[in-house]
Amino acid sequence: MQTLIQVICSRGPSLRDAISKDVRIEKFDLVVSETRRMDRRGGWTKIHGLADNGYGAVNVQWIPSSTMLLCRVVTRGGDPGWITGRFLWYLVSRFRRRIQTIHVIPGH
Repeated sequence: MQTLIQVICSRGPSLRDAISKDVRIEKFDLVVSETRRMDRRGGWTKIHGLADNGYGAVNVQWIPSSTMLLCRVVTRGGDPGWITGRFLWYLVSRFRRRIQTIHVIPGH
């Protein structure tokens, strides 16, 4: 199952880079587990939950032309609610000033 989260942001540096370097992410029971191609536009970051019920992963990609953070919550048949909730809580808590709108598109 995949859930899509679109975060439209104000102009500025890559929010994906800020997330991948944020040491406070663990306070939200999340951890950056993998980062690729930080220096290229097509880079991505993968986030997992630290708790036992943190089922699934969030794949995060920054699209600079539209200042949009595109996030795919991926679970294999499990409920995406826990990790989606934690990730949204983290985004709003840490990057409230940059976020203009958030769209959550549930998967099927």
